[in-house]
Order: sequence, then structure tokens, then C-alpha cells
Amino acid sequence: MEEIKEARSREREPLVTVEHLKKYFAIKDNRGNKGKLKAVDDVSFTIYKGETFGLVGESGCGKSTLGRSLLNLYPIDGGRIDFDGQDVSKLTSREKKKFCSKSQLVFQDPSACLNPRNKIGSILAEPFKIHYGRQMSKEQIEQKIDRLLDVVGLSLEYKSRFPHEMSGGQKQRIGIARALALEPELIVCDEPVSALDVSIQAQVINLLGELQAQMNLTYLFISHDLGVVYHMCRRIAVMYLGKIVELADKEALYSNTLHPYTRALISAAPNINGKEHERILLTGDVPNPSKPPLGCKFHTRCPHAAETCKNDEPQLKEIEKDHFVACHLYK
Repeated sequence: MEEIKEARSREREPLVTVEHLKKYFAIKDNRGNKGKLKAVDDVSFTIYKGETFGLVGESGCGKSTLGRSLLNLYPIDGGRIDFDGQDVSKLTSREKKKFCSKSQLVFQDPSACLNPRNKIGSILAEPFKIHYGRQMSKEQIEQKIDRLLDVVGLSLEYKSRFPHEMSGGQKQRIGIARALALEPELIVCDEPVSALDVSIQAQVINLLGELQAQMNLTYLFISHDLGVVYHMCRRIAVMYLGKIVELADKEALYSNTLHPYTRALISAAPNINGKEHERILLTGDVPNPSKPPLGCKFHTRCPHAAETCKNDEPQLKEIEKDHFVACHLYK
């Protein structure tokens, strides 16, 4: 952990600092026996102001749970989340409301996050009514809505439309507009383009990039698409079964991949950075997250697993400058 803090000191001003974060869910098996699903298990990293921090991994590795924990949507079971110097888990009711205006979420499925009974104008007005109440007049709210639609590239006629009258890309633009309403500093983008057609994906990605440059936004960009993450992000963390197994600048991660799991992920996404990668096929299935293996969580599928991997859990350490990996292959 001291190595991670030392590397952080060489970077820019942090916005979010996560230390030893844990989020567990209580579960029951078919026989009624209680257990814990360790969705996020002892994770540490920092997101710096103005950057796009990528989080990648297979479905079920804990990416979305981590993103929602940062936004205080889930109570955490251990560790600490600092947002601009404040401990997120210890905010008062008034501080939580202010925190919500500073941090927002863009959902994976735009259709599921927009109320089908409300028109777009009403959906975009809701954040202002909740946070400002009577302090903001109807005329002021209308001006704000008009500005949001212009920012995301939609005409004012969309205010009178229902969500089902719009395409997937248009609905995602509304989701982004709603996230921008209260002028946040951090936006968690949870698979924001995975439900869209490829041609629309490019438009939304470009829009996110333009908005970041205009508004100095900070993104946590969650995705399983390594090509999209490479295009969007400056630094990338790779998750496996609730753990970060590698964290580095994108160029170092793709050109000097250290962790066997990261190598397998990149090999499945050819032509990233103009390079072909030999396909690495992993054997076996992802272990049950409620009963993870001892030692390294990846050893059951790793082609380089040794005896120590089965018993000792590797810690995330800085192997090269700003390049962290949790693997016994690197001392």
C-alpha cells in the first residue's frame, strides 16, 4: 500500500481515493445456508481530476458494484472512499445531497433508466426540482433544459417526446444530459455504449470526450470492450473476481502486459493500437464468487500457476513506474 501512495504523490490532484474497499452481499444457497458474495474485495486506486479512469473485466467481476459504491449507492463493508477530501461513508444528509450533485451515473441501458410515462422535458426537470425546489423558477428550469439538450446535440422538440419515441442513441444522450444537469465533477459511465449499435457507439464516445474537454469532467469508465477503453482512458485497472489484478497507463498496459489474465483479455480483442495479438484461450470457468479459490483468485485458470499461487494471495505492487500488478510471477 505504501508503494501505491508513493506513486500517487507523483501524479496530479486526486478527486477520488479508494483504499482497501470491500463490498459484500449476503446470500443463501439452495439449502438456506448463509454466505457472502465478495463483489469488491480489498480494492485500492486513485482517480485524478480531469482524467478518464478505465475499469475492465469479465461480467460479474465487480465493476458495476465498485462504481455504485463510489457514488454511495451501496453501503461499503470496509475500507474508505474519499471524494475531494471527504469520506463518502460518513456524510450527513445535507452533505449527501451535495455529494449527489457532484457525482452522477450514466447507465448501461438508457431505456431502463428513463421513466416511460414521463416526457423528456419532465425527466430533465426532475434533478433541478429535487435539488433546488422553489429556489429555481419554471422559466429558469426551462432554460437549463434547453441548454442541456443543446449540449448533447438534440433539438428542443425532444422535450415533448416520450422515451419510446426515441432511438437508443438519442435516449443515451438524454441520460448523459440528465447526468450533467447539476454540473457534476465525477461521472461514472457504467457500460454506456454496450447496448448501442456500433455506429451509434462512436457518436456517444465522441460526445463524452467533447463534454469532458468543455466541462473538465472526470470519468470512471466501466466497460468490457478493451478497444473502447483504450480510446477513452488514460489509465486502466483490470478486475477479476472482485480484485484489481493490474493497473497502469494504457500504453504500458497494452504494450507491456504483465498479468496473465490481462494478456488473455487483450488477446481476445485484436487490432488494439494497430497490433495483432496471439489468442490466449483460458481453460475452465470463472470460479463461484461466493466461494472463491484460496491464494490467487486466477490460479485455477492461469497457465503459469505454481504451488505458491494456490496458497498465498498476491498483493498489488508497483513493478515498474506507475505499473501495478498482483501476481507471484513478479517479485
